[in-house]
Amino acid sequence: MGQNVTTNVHIRLPIYHSRHLECPPMGLETMKIDDFQLHASTTKRYGLGAHRGRLNIQAGLYEDDLYDGAWCAGRDDPLQWFEVDARRLTKFTGVITQGRSSLWSSDWVTSYKVMVSNDSHTWVTIRNGSEDVIFRGNQEKEIPVRNILPTPMVARYIRVSPQSWFSSGNICMRVEILGCPLPGEGSAGTNSLDFKHHSYKDMRQLMKVVNEMCPNITRIYNIGKSYNGLKLYAIEISDNPGEHEAGEPEFRYTAGSHGNEVLGRELLLLLMQFMCMEYLSGNPRIRHLVEETRIHLLPSVNPDGYEKAFEAGSELSGWSLGRWSSNGIDIHHNFPDLNTILWEAEAKKWTPRKTSNHHIPIPEWYLSNNASVAVETRALITWMEKIPFVLGGNLQGGELVVTFPYDKTRTQGVTRESTPTPDDHVFRWLAFSYSSTHRRMTDASQRVCHTENFAKEDGTINGASWHTAAGSMNDFSYLHTNCFELSMYVGCDKFPHESELPEEWENNRESLLVFMEQVHRGIKGVVRDAQGRGIPNATISVEGINHDIRTAADGDYWRLLNPGEYRVTARAQGYGLTSKKCEVGYEMGTSTCDFTIGRTNLSRIKEIMERFNKQPIRLPHREKALIVRVLLELSHITDFL
Repeated sequence: MGQNVTTNVHIRLPIYHSRHLECPPMGLETMKIDDFQLHASTTKRYGLGAHRGRLNIQAGLYEDDLYDGAWCAGRDDPLQWFEVDARRLTKFTGVITQGRSSLWSSDWVTSYKVMVSNDSHTWVTIRNGSEDVIFRGNQEKEIPVRNILPTPMVARYIRVSPQSWFSSGNICMRVEILGCPLPGEGSAGTNSLDFKHHSYKDMRQLMKVVNEMCPNITRIYNIGKSYNGLKLYAIEISDNPGEHEAGEPEFRYTAGSHGNEVLGRELLLLLMQFMCMEYLSGNPRIRHLVEETRIHLLPSVNPDGYEKAFEAGSELSGWSLGRWSSNGIDIHHNFPDLNTILWEAEAKKWTPRKTSNHHIPIPEWYLSNNASVAVETRALITWMEKIPFVLGGNLQGGELVVTFPYDKTRTQGVTRESTPTPDDHVFRWLAFSYSSTHRRMTDASQRVCHTENFAKEDGTINGASWHTAAGSMNDFSYLHTNCFELSMYVGCDKFPHESELPEEWENNRESLLVFMEQVHRGIKGVVRDAQGRGIPNATISVEGINHDIRTAADGDYWRLLNPGEYRVTARAQGYGLTSKKCEVGYEMGTSTCDFTIGRTNLSRIKEIMERFNKQPIRLPHREKALIVRVLLELSHITDFL
């Protein structure tokens, strides 16, 4: 239904000065801005997609699906938007709009708002004083109308949000943005980054350089050794490195479990450089991440395999050289198969009494010395058990897609089958947060890497829907620890040429940051006893989600959840349980949901008896009688409960 509310909207004409006119058109019309930099809330059909929302673009004679003359929204309401990703911080100064080029239709926008963002999630609407600016749009479809912003705005993303449109038409626009890319900020560290392939020795040296540049926020450590004795180095980035801070979530990126998939390794080396430089330059986004998150980057899980591929070189290493560990094990799929244990228990109705739905123990056979388990896998498991990770991503190569658990199909013998976890909605959002901010994963015009077009599914897929894989790191992480783990396949070429690294860094830089920020989505809190002491290993359950988590050593916890209201219960052995409603908002930032739980009467009785070593209590008659009476009363209460 068309809408024309121009007469009802208080249109504020922005006041501008000639100095704002310095910035030229960014290049939507000239195609300098690529299709993948243009996005929209909805689209009427492909031929009216965001890629057609370019100033002066002309429709084909028959206006078919490929050659229509504007971006047109799929719905006509004030919630629609057209977005341009400048790919770097830009000083935006103005917007030019047209209506739809068409022989048959009359569609144009008569007023709109403008919003800017640095991360594509948090948006600021252009204001004039205390009110949002409503810019005057078009009165017909061909004559361009230019509006200058009251004040230039520095950001990476800009959105035009139609507020009213021609009463007999629909929301359709052609757009040009006026803007000046800033020299430095936004890709501030990029010009100084070390774009090359790093041998093991070079990698170790680079991590040392980063540590020396930012000694107050970094720490280098190793989680173990490879089959050939190379240390598995990680770097921690935090405002208090070396310590778990109660209430601060732990995040990890790993790369190179397949040694020949080297792009992820280089991306993590670039990321640690970038975060150090940006922190020193005062970038508020990076400072907030560092101060509110304990970040761990492990760039080379399989250094032995990498050295093989590196020796051959990017063009000659082939598709598989260096993929496996030195003793021939695929590390990423070398974890114990806990899926089968859980699913068999569910089939026998053993959950949750006999078998928990979380923190499933590792089977004894896997822990034996004769098991075919890589030393690198054992090191990873020890690391994962030691640190209370909340969210993790492992960078892979050879495709452009983000996969999420489960990776193993539930139906035995089926190689491809959608197998969602109880947290499927959360995993889908986490995957989309990476793919949607990647410069190529969701690009409809992106060439298919091999045989599948993942862009059709927003650049994400359930792992088991792609191909089944037992014992994956993702499934193990979810079923044995609190950590939600996903795989990011960051490029078609597993081992890109060194000259491709700057472009690949730009493709993934924003995604790497946005995904890290998702660790602050959901609820967090502390479970305490009546004396205010944190209770470790308390269970946190969310009603309607058949997957629990546990508190860390200080009693603190983090539970990733999408926006909504949840009934959450905290319980611990020897304690009672308590429930409350916890609300997760749409804005970024974790909601606090603390719990206090008391000891059960039975546990108190046991504690008193243990204190006297289960012997007769030798006290004066009056005191002894009082204790016996209290014990009897507690016993009656316990029986009643």
